[in-house]
Amino acid sequence: MIKKSSMKLGMFFWPCGHHLAAWRHPNAVANSGSNLEHIIELAKLSEDGLFDMFFMADSVSFWRGELEAMTHDSYGTWIEPFTLMCALAQHTKNIGLVCTATTTYDQPYLLARRFASLDILSSGRAGWNLVTSGNRAEADSFGFSKHMEKVDRYRRAKEFANLVRGLWNSWEEGAFIKDKKSGIFFDKDKLNILEHQGEFFCARGPINVPPSDQGEPVLVQAGASNDGRELAAETAEVVFGAQQTLEGAKEFYTDVKQRMKNYGRDPDSLKIMPGLLVCVGRTNSEAKEKFKQLQELIDPVTGIQLLSKRLDYDLTGYSVDDPLPVIPPNKISSSRVELFVDIARRENLSIRDLYRRIAGARGHYEIIGSYKEVADMMELWFKEGACDGFNIMPPVFPESLSDFIELVVPELQCRGLSRNKYDGKTLRDNLSLTRPPWKPFS
Repeated sequence: MIKKSSMKLGMFFWPCGHHLAAWRHPNAVANSGSNLEHIIELAKLSEDGLFDMFFMADSVSFWRGELEAMTHDSYGTWIEPFTLMCALAQHTKNIGLVCTATTTYDQPYLLARRFASLDILSSGRAGWNLVTSGNRAEADSFGFSKHMEKVDRYRRAKEFANLVRGLWNSWEEGAFIKDKKSGIFFDKDKLNILEHQGEFFCARGPINVPPSDQGEPVLVQAGASNDGRELAAETAEVVFGAQQTLEGAKEFYTDVKQRMKNYGRDPDSLKIMPGLLVCVGRTNSEAKEKFKQLQELIDPVTGIQLLSKRLDYDLTGYSVDDPLPVIPPNKISSSRVELFVDIARRENLSIRDLYRRIAGARGHYEIIGSYKEVADMMELWFKEGACDGFNIMPPVFPESLSDFIELVVPELQCRGLSRNKYDGKTLRDNLSLTRPPWKPFS
């Protein structure tokens, strides 16, 4: 039985496209990460496709590995996401604008103020994707000798998120009366002055930005570890997952939704949207030919570097035809390492096979097929309780996004799975989310 609300869709922007070799594709825009006009057109195209949100990830470090390998890929530079979202707000009307900011190397008051401002600029379409920075090199960007261990990053993130939401709740509804006759601009009785002193932060409110049309930005998160699941259950309103099987996606979905009950939350107040790379054609063979073209453009140096970085383990001394060596556990990397190792063992992949296997989606699920096959897969996951929708990852921009909107979206609409028009003006309206209550951090 189909869920009451429609399937939620995010459009995940990644410079040039999500495939590792996207920038080398004949139809790719090679300067995609810094070409504002191009990105504006992608946002408008996504809005035409009735996507719920335009999403951008981020890292606060240039370094992802060895310099020689990095010269072969396009992911070194891009427009800082928050700045970009402010620009996109002026060229779109309905699509949500969600970008990444780290709790490990940012400050709650500054972040709360920025995103509250974006929420006003966009008339209630802003969202914050909370991350804890899994890239060790980010510590160097801020002059720290050591990157914070994962368990500490998540403790900090929990306090950070609660403090930000406390600041976003500084002003109650109707606080700004603006009565010229009496001379009263705001009602002091509707002002909540937050006083916070915790393990990591000490801050006094209120935030000096009024609330937006949706009250406060939507809180988004990605993470599949136990710490990540717990943080999502307590704080998140949208979660971007990375699952490789229907069974794994159902387990993640059920587990996180059940954990929400421990915090008195309605499971429907969180939308789980796993990443999905879609390479689609009118026929299966057409789609496979498109993906084959991309796979043949992978530089082995770049493939090894991608895998080394994602595993947090240097593979440069190994033959690409060797099986994946034993990857030692560490206290920095995320659950994505376990996912990649599981893929390699389960599918008996060599190092070359594995980097080709993840070159498109970096551990997210990928489907290569006709528009009906893509819609079948999406419908199955949605109806089977594996997700509330998907964060779509086009392999190449703009071609793959256009293909998805032209071929898949109408099929989803015909099946009653996707909307025919936007449900409202704000991101909360379109995600079927109400503003959550806030309580002081404990």
